[in-house]
This record gives sequence, structure tokens and C-alpha cells, in this order.
Amino acid sequence: MILHTIILIVHVFLALAIIGLVLMQRGKGAEAGAAFGAGASGTVFGASGSANFLSRTTAVLATLFFLTSLALAYLARDVRVPDSLVDQAVQSEVLPAPEQSAPAPATTGQPATTEPAADTDAPTTDNGAKEPPTASETGSN
Repeated sequence: MILHTIILIVHVFLALAIIGLVLMQRGKGAEAGAAFGAGASGTVFGASGSANFLSRTTAVLATLFFLTSLALAYLARDVRVPDSLVDQAVQSEVLPAPEQSAPAPATTGQPATTEPAADTDAPTTDNGAKEPPTASETGSN
């Protein structure tokens, strides 16, 4: 991650330097003016030296810019970005939510069972289900 950031910063500075160098260069139309005495011979690099220096520097910076572009593309190949918002939602649901502790239920002194207490006096059918009590068993006529 830190290497990616460093290369990105160098990439931006190279882009700005290329822009500056291109803006400093003279166009082809400026050479005609130099032929009639608008002279660039008093410059630091001489009459044709600045054109060669700026052109070569621009070419070197463009090559470095190209290499940093390739390096950034190479470093970004392993980054997994969700394709859509649905993929993002699915990835966020995969993470388990933290469990909250619920208060313990009140106990009545009897152990908790998952099945209701069986009435042993009631007759059962072949599949184990209880038959409803008859009128004589309930005491009503």
C-alpha cells in the first residue's frame, strides 16, 4: 500500500513536469521569427540548445510517466473491487454480526424441556398421539 502511494505521488509530479515542459517549448512557427533577428542566441542553452534540452527532458519524463503507469496498473491487479452494489451488500452480510447477550429466562425450579410434559394416564394412539379424554374421564355427563 505504501509503495502504491509513493508511485502515485511520483506519477502526479511527472505529469505536472511534462505539462510545464510542453508549455515552455516553442512551436515550429517560432523558428521563422528567430531567422529574422528575434534571436534566441542569448539564452542559457544557446540558439538550438534549449529545444534539444527541453525535447529530450520531455521524452525522458514521458518514458518515466509510462513506466509509473504500468507500475500502478501492476499493483492494482490484486485489488478486489465489488462489481455492483449487490455484491457489496452480499459481502457486508457475510460478516457475522456481533452476538448480544440476552437476559436469562426466569426459572421455576423445574428443568426446561422442549416437549410438553406427557400425561401418562391418557391413552395414546398407534403413532403416539394422545386421544382426547372421554366424558366419563372428565366427570361431565
